Amino acid sequence: MVAENVPVWDDAQWTPLSAMDGDQVAENCVVGLGGSGLTLVHELLDRGERVVAVDAADVAAGAAGRNGGFLLAGAYDFYHDAVRLHGRERALAIYRATLREIHRIAEAAPGTVRFVGSRRLAASDVEVEDCRTQMAAMHADGLACEWFEGEDGIGLTIPVDAAFNPLARCRILARAAIERGARLYARTPVTALRGDRVDTATGTVACRRVFVAVDGRLEVLLPELVGRVRTARLQMLATAPTTERVVPCPMYYREGYEYWQQLPDGSIAIGGFRDRAGPSEWSLDAQPTEPVQHLLESFVREQLGVSVPITHRWAACAAFSDNGLPVLEQVRQNVWAIGAYSGTGNVIGALCARAVVAWAVEGNAAPAQALTAAARA
Repeated sequence: MVAENVPVWDDAQWTPLSAMDGDQVAENCVVGLGGSGLTLVHELLDRGERVVAVDAADVAAGAAGRNGGFLLAGAYDFYHDAVRLHGRERALAIYRATLREIHRIAEAAPGTVRFVGSRRLAASDVEVEDCRTQMAAMHADGLACEWFEGEDGIGLTIPVDAAFNPLARCRILARAAIERGARLYARTPVTALRGDRVDTATGTVACRRVFVAVDGRLEVLLPELVGRVRTARLQMLATAPTTERVVPCPMYYREGYEYWQQLPDGSIAIGGFRDRAGPSEWSLDAQPTEPVQHLLESFVREQLGVSVPITHRWAACAAFSDNGLPVLEQVRQNVWAIGAYSGTGNVIGALCARAVVAWAVEGNAAPAQALTAAARA
């Protein structure tokens, strides 16, 4: 039996949060209970702020709990591309900040993170040369990067990266936030919002600030972002535990379009082929599709040499920005938005959460401006 549209990370031990029932009052309302939204909740609690947080589904029910489980330093672009596109100062600042954030994630969610590094594998001679360019740029700025040639292919090893269970991490953060006094509600879709009020299907939150911390469908909730943000469907599958293949760390291949890792129990989780399916994968529908799932399964059988059964197939929606940098800004009076992590939100999303609270609550815009040239109020 295959678990259809259930991520391999789900151990079925979670009790869904209750829906909001009636009106609420708080200084802050956070929309979204993924990794960035929950980090945002904790940042507000650290400052003594009262918080209500809502989600249309449940904790990490979107991309935050349905991704590949990679904790990678940097933003969306490979480091040398980030230097070219965004400038060396910003690229290096983001890289160093994400390195620190990976360790903060591990400290906040004990037992969920494995510091095993990651590996970029080249799919062509052109990409081999691009790996050499990336390595030179990283070495020039003192960043850890090693050349790799082995059974898996040719490319780079990034020893500072990590793997983790994204769903377990978010559930730990949610439990901790509730224990600290935050009011978290699932199955509470937002119908309208402004800086002093969030309307939902089950009640209204009166507040002083609103933080929208969703990734997929960000441009639907905030139409001001249409044209700069676009949502895509990302698909994955997982196998039964296997010894046919040993995958020592998270792998990304063909410029990151395919990505896989082996979990502690031996199962392999893999995603990718969004580009091969064409425009249909720019979608708000988080349901697996046969064309992409077929490509993923074929890769597992033919490229990885794994024959054990497929146990899980799933999909999620993630927002992509028009420049590879995340959205981090005030979009309406007292309405702040973070998101559009372009498929790499596990680490950069947490950084955005910390930065937006520093900006909105303390008036310190420097962390936000270091992350994105588009940061604005």
